[in-house]
Amino acid sequence: PREEIIYLPCIYRNTGTEAPDYLATVDVNPKSPQYCQVIHRLPMPYLKDELHHSGWNTCSSCFGDSTKSRTKLMLPCLISSRIYVVDVGSEPRAPKLHKVIEPQEIHTKCNLGNLHTSHCLASGEVMISSLGDPQGNGKGGFVLLDGETFEVKGTWERPGGAAPLGYDFWYQPRHNVMISTEWAAPNVLKDGFNPAHVQAGLYGSSIHVWDWQRHEIIQTLQMKDGLIPLEVRFLHDPAAAQGFVGCALSSSIQRFYKNEGGTWSVEKVIQVPPKKVKGWMLPEMPGLITDILLSLDDRFLYFSNWLHGDLRQYDISNPQQPRLTGQVFLGGSLVKGGPVQVLEDQELKCQPEPLVVKGKRVPGGPQMIQLSLDGKRLYVTTSLYSAWDKQFYPDLIREGSVMLQLDVDTEKGGLKLNPNFLVDFGKEPLGPALAHELRYPGGDCTSDIWI
Repeated sequence: PREEIIYLPCIYRNTGTEAPDYLATVDVNPKSPQYCQVIHRLPMPYLKDELHHSGWNTCSSCFGDSTKSRTKLMLPCLISSRIYVVDVGSEPRAPKLHKVIEPQEIHTKCNLGNLHTSHCLASGEVMISSLGDPQGNGKGGFVLLDGETFEVKGTWERPGGAAPLGYDFWYQPRHNVMISTEWAAPNVLKDGFNPAHVQAGLYGSSIHVWDWQRHEIIQTLQMKDGLIPLEVRFLHDPAAAQGFVGCALSSSIQRFYKNEGGTWSVEKVIQVPPKKVKGWMLPEMPGLITDILLSLDDRFLYFSNWLHGDLRQYDISNPQQPRLTGQVFLGGSLVKGGPVQVLEDQELKCQPEPLVVKGKRVPGGPQMIQLSLDGKRLYVTTSLYSAWDKQFYPDLIREGSVMLQLDVDTEKGGLKLNPNFLVDFGKEPLGPALAHELRYPGGDCTSDIWI
């Protein structure tokens, strides 16, 4: 069925509003009188957690098991290292807090912190990736929780077997493989982006290939033009031995794949060229690919260029040669009349116009994305991470982020903004908020792994 509500975390850390982050429930049913409205807000019990991504208590692979149901949304915190377990089953339109796992428990049992991606496993457990150790140094490990009691069981990886840096992960059991990515140590990224840290080699540029059954790294693939590999997506087809990773700073999409001999390789398949600019922090502005997504039929790849401001659709019928089929500008740092002047541009003839939707000039650029299950609607939010929002888009802090929706041509390809859809988080009761990752109650294109 068509999606009717969307859950998304809203962040107050770094905004000047002294209030907890919260989980917003948004009505996206066009037939509803509350269409495009936040219909419920669940505040967390603490301040400055930095809610970020979310995941489920149980997998779609348990669909036939009547004892399992998707009733709990996991909310790991990027900065506080807490994990909130939210009950969305009792009343889907009014979630409530089920359990809080305190950072001390994660620190003591796992020696990990700064939690990011949450995936459910076919074993009935929940696995959450980390960016660091309790002191904020880089450490790409994985916290394992019991999927019923949400007890912290320890780490998924073997003792001493964590990756040097962490961020996202995706597994493909038929090929006995998991791929994990790298952002940077929490101490490096937490207060903002410093270009000197890139020169010093403090940002990630590798992906790690893990043996899924043995829980250990078997290969580390260094990527050409692969700085800051963030979101990783295998094809949804559980038999597929390939996928894509978006490298933010290099603004490239890399395809990873299994070789005939059983080892893994990676190759660059899309490059977004930087633009030579004036009036910005560096002389060249990267696109900054921050989120990527594959449609459920594995036909289209979508990604956002948070700084350039465009959202793109590629046909990946031939995964080795993605073909650009749709592109829409939704704000960004290059808009006309802004502080940035483009001196040299390999793609555009002129700077894009600012985006105004329902009378609101959209601050920030496209960031987190979620696609409807039928592939026809793409939802977008504009916040990346509060400290980086503050640095790159101060307007976002003052005005709050937005949620937009694009209509997708699933036959020929193509994207078109829906001018009647806007959720303005600048108008929230406690002040402008930063809305982040989007989830549907039953699962979606970025939460689900089939086995």
